[in-house]
Amino acid sequence: MTLKMRHIFRAASVAMLWLAALCTPRLAKAQSEPQLSQYWAVPAYFNPAATGTSDFVRIRGAAKLQWLGIENAPKTFLAGADSPFKIGSKRIGAGVNFSQQGIGLFSNLQINLQASYKLKLFKGTLSIGVQGGYYNSKFKGSEIYIPDDDDYHQSGDTSLPTQDLAGNAFDFSAGLLYSHKYFSVGASVLHILQPTVKLSIDGSEASDTHEYETSLPRMAYFTVDGNIPLKNTLFELQPSMLVRTDFSDFGAELTARARYNKFISFGVGYRWKEAVIAMVGAEFKNFFLGYAFDYPLSAINKASSGSHEIVAGYSLKLDFSGKNKNKHRSIRIM
Repeated sequence: MTLKMRHIFRAASVAMLWLAALCTPRLAKAQSEPQLSQYWAVPAYFNPAATGTSDFVRIRGAAKLQWLGIENAPKTFLAGADSPFKIGSKRIGAGVNFSQQGIGLFSNLQINLQASYKLKLFKGTLSIGVQGGYYNSKFKGSEIYIPDDDDYHQSGDTSLPTQDLAGNAFDFSAGLLYSHKYFSVGASVLHILQPTVKLSIDGSEASDTHEYETSLPRMAYFTVDGNIPLKNTLFELQPSMLVRTDFSDFGAELTARARYNKFISFGVGYRWKEAVIAMVGAEFKNFFLGYAFDYPLSAINKASSGSHEIVAGYSLKLDFSGKNKNKHRSIRIM
């Protein structure tokens, strides 16, 4: 089998699996969460308790092209911002994030508002966070193509949607995060309500004769991050780990990074039974730019050269001392 035929076969297989799941009475569960290798750079995306954990307004954006070379493979774009606030002597965090993911004929959009409350505990800070948001899912039924010699589906099957479908739902998530000078430990559950989205013809309230549904599966995350300065050097070791599960499948990632002079960082990662990862990043005057390359370890490497990911961001320092060190006089009274 030629490489081109492998590409076609894999793409067709993925499309048929999604189509079969969508058109059965049961719910379809898509890859609902971005699979980011630089997860440590966007902690608030996976845990609302991570909002406002520093003295900076943090703005982050990320893009990932997964399994390059395979048609209709996942493409993810996300952006978010979070900031700390003080109300009297109490400190809180607030944030917003946005993500859009395309996989096969599905397109998923999420928009979330976040808030967290901070408590001093054991020389560190315990953060309790919640988020509520809007979830929208679309399926391009108009782009379904079934060959005449297909053994599993017929092009005239009336149960297959021939028009684009869309639906939306409310989403809710929560998390905990304990932050210390040298480490942080977090746990979160996203999509607690497991919202079900009823898909209807795009622009209408109901499909003609068939009802299609998709769901956003509940996801649990556990994260650990470290920041260990090496004595008498300008290096810091920054190990991290992410464990995720939808209570039926399990995934884990281990990352080992080193940062030099708070400027340049580099490291490697391993996604359990899926990929090895190389990454590099740089920080300059509150700007951050990071790149990661995933090389697949599964049989998918016969059709894909790997995945590319970029994360960029900016951090703005806030002053909570109560004194404004950058006072400006109005031009009206100068």
